[in-house]
Amino acid sequence: MAITVEEILTPDINRPARYLGNELGAVHKPWEEAEVRWVLTYPEIYEVGASNLGHIILYNILNCQPRQLCDRAYLPAPDLAAKLRSTQTPLFAVENRRPLTDFDIIGFSLSYELGATNILEMLDLAGIPLTWKDRAEFDISEIPLIFAGGQTATSNPEPYADFLDFVDLGDGEELLPEIGLVIEEGKAAGLSREALLLDLAQVPGVYVPQFYDMTEDGSVKPNRPDVPKRILRRVATPMPAYAIGLVPYIQTVHDRLKIEVRRGCTRGCRFCQPGMLTRPARDVEPEKVVEAIEQGMRATGYNEFSLLSLSCSDYLALPAVGMEIKNRLKDQNISLSLPSQRVDRFDENIANILGGNRQSGLTFAPEAGTQRMRDIVNKGLTNEELLRGVKTAFEQGWEKVKLYFMIGLPGETDMDVLGIAETVRWLQQECRAKGRKTIKFNITVSNFTPKPHTPFQWHSVSTSEFERKQELLKQVFGQIRGVKVNYTDVRISAMEDFVGRGDRRLSAVVRRAWELGAGMDSWMESLDRAFAAWENAIASSGLTWKYRQVENGEWNVMAGVEELQVGRLFAKRGQKAKVESSEQPANLQPANLQPTNRQPTNRQPTNLQPANLQPTNLQPTNLQPSNLQPSNLQPSNLQPSNLQPANLQPANLQPSTLNALDAPLPWDHIDTGIDKNWLKEDLQRALDAATVPDCSFDGCSHCGVCGIDFGHNVVIEPPQIPQFAGHFKPNTNKDQRLRVCFGKLGDMTLLGHLDLASLFERAVRRASLPIRYSGGFRANARIMIANALPLGASSSGEIVEFELTEKMPVEEFRERLVSQ
Repeated sequence: MAITVEEILTPDINRPARYLGNELGAVHKPWEEAEVRWVLTYPEIYEVGASNLGHIILYNILNCQPRQLCDRAYLPAPDLAAKLRSTQTPLFAVENRRPLTDFDIIGFSLSYELGATNILEMLDLAGIPLTWKDRAEFDISEIPLIFAGGQTATSNPEPYADFLDFVDLGDGEELLPEIGLVIEEGKAAGLSREALLLDLAQVPGVYVPQFYDMTEDGSVKPNRPDVPKRILRRVATPMPAYAIGLVPYIQTVHDRLKIEVRRGCTRGCRFCQPGMLTRPARDVEPEKVVEAIEQGMRATGYNEFSLLSLSCSDYLALPAVGMEIKNRLKDQNISLSLPSQRVDRFDENIANILGGNRQSGLTFAPEAGTQRMRDIVNKGLTNEELLRGVKTAFEQGWEKVKLYFMIGLPGETDMDVLGIAETVRWLQQECRAKGRKTIKFNITVSNFTPKPHTPFQWHSVSTSEFERKQELLKQVFGQIRGVKVNYTDVRISAMEDFVGRGDRRLSAVVRRAWELGAGMDSWMESLDRAFAAWENAIASSGLTWKYRQVENGEWNVMAGVEELQVGRLFAKRGQKAKVESSEQPANLQPANLQPTNRQPTNRQPTNLQPANLQPTNLQPTNLQPSNLQPSNLQPSNLQPSNLQPANLQPANLQPSTLNALDAPLPWDHIDTGIDKNWLKEDLQRALDAATVPDCSFDGCSHCGVCGIDFGHNVVIEPPQIPQFAGHFKPNTNKDQRLRVCFGKLGDMTLLGHLDLASLFERAVRRASLPIRYSGGFRANARIMIANALPLGASSSGEIVEFELTEKMPVEEFRERLVSQ
């Protein structure tokens, strides 16, 4: 028998404050006055979903629409999901605490391939039929419309087509309000579910899967004449003001204010789906960015903000905007963090806005370890630029830097893989200073999984090759000190690729995988269970992991360059390696890499051909590039000693390959603006290791985006960089100490002690109280809570102490604090 939400949320639930809702910035609108009632859901746990910028923006925009309200829901953790099922209580929205079936429309933000099983879990917990066919007979007053948006849904909605009534493609800031008006009019007219969906299908950017079928050749075509053959991706201008709001009670994965400064990227990295799906590039006016940050920091109480973009360093106003905010908020212990940056644009100006008492981490993404591979993927980065950026970070006080690399890229040889370790060792040797420790690196090595709408979308990948190349790196990195290396589990990569480039047949596999226990598939604690479920679901469907191969067998678009059948070189034994080193350090040739005695791991993912990897045969002495023997590197006869990346000659795509590239793809009916012929041409340029310039700053690359439907690049001339006013200096003077009595009652009993301490600190910031800070590198506000109550315990006699840098009337302090 169903019970109330208040009865469900008890201290035995892990972090029950996740589900409380009504955080600072939450919007409350009268239920009865709304004509259209939305729920925006994020198919991940609260800590991930509540900090997603797109989720926050769309929530705020929809609640600004007249006669509409928007609530939120998140994926329950396994303990709450089990409790909901055992008590037969439906999944609820966090603000109104109503079942999801009470709403008119439920939207999922699908930004990751492995979110599909989480969507099914949420629909099942809500008591909503899983497929559009099962919902077809219900009016939306009985069962809500189910849709998805986000990068993954936009790039290839077909694997999820059976579960969704419609998909919104591209940016949602303008599209979702238009959808709301259509639903409002349809409800007023008493339209059936199908008639309402037909009206929605006329809105540019809305794809209704039930009006389309997959044909025998794999293409997707309309099954009725009154819907468009291809559906346009929508493009909107970023609006920073809508990013302010929703300050969670608990710590989230991105626990800071987030402001978008630039949408879209025209760098043209050939592996990068977001860069292709978000063109053209659109800068936000610096004045609007500064205004939003200053207003947002005062409204939220955060002590950190982040400026977001796919390529934040390409926002030319970044140094000026960052410095202006740093100067304005100089006395508030505010820090700035940036996502992964272009290392070639990192300079002292950016270092100044990131540095200080609360210096944020620094992340660069070279992507590949050799110049040849960086040219193939069109990274546009030289070794000299990489060294200059890392050296600048070291000279400006950073002792640790994160670096991202990928393996399994088209045309990659073992020499390119070993070049990753070679590059890191070289950077360490070059970044030395007397009296300082050698710079440390946190390295992430990801497995490349090709994405739709990119030049590499036709490329095939091999999990066994991922494993083999990871073992090579583990052996070599084992002898480099000051380096921590993380590797993506190949099982996650296998699932990502299987879903990401799948067709409509995959919906049945997704459902079966969920029925067999898949869910939270990329979380390490559930990976074993999830991968086993996917294996069984694929087998029972009659498909294979490689069910959508181009041509027969394993296929590599770079085979013409590497002159082999499956994308690897077969070279003669005994030929000594020759690697041209015009861009490489002279003393760091692969032959000089001396591996240690570290033994490779014995952990083997299920059904990933572990017998062919034979890690026990990889002896350290055999890992010299000149000594690698074919018998030790099965399944191929690859000898890195014979790989001569500098000598690989460009080759044209063969006629059979060109014919294969013309074959229909499951996502060809999605019009992202990128011309498919241009993708094929760029693939040929990759074969030649030819680069394409960034069209935001150089000539047009003729990708097909710019025009009436998608607009043009908007690059704003940067303002002058203000003079740096210096870093925050904590005021350690103590002029007054106040003790405040408070009660911890009701929902707040479900808030943990550390989260309560953060709540007080943010309230002090919003109230602009003269709080004292501790000294030292990490200056902390002097706020002390006397007792750490157990979770769920209530009390009306708790004490918190504040140390102030100046005296103020007690009543004024109380009023300003209580108002927050």
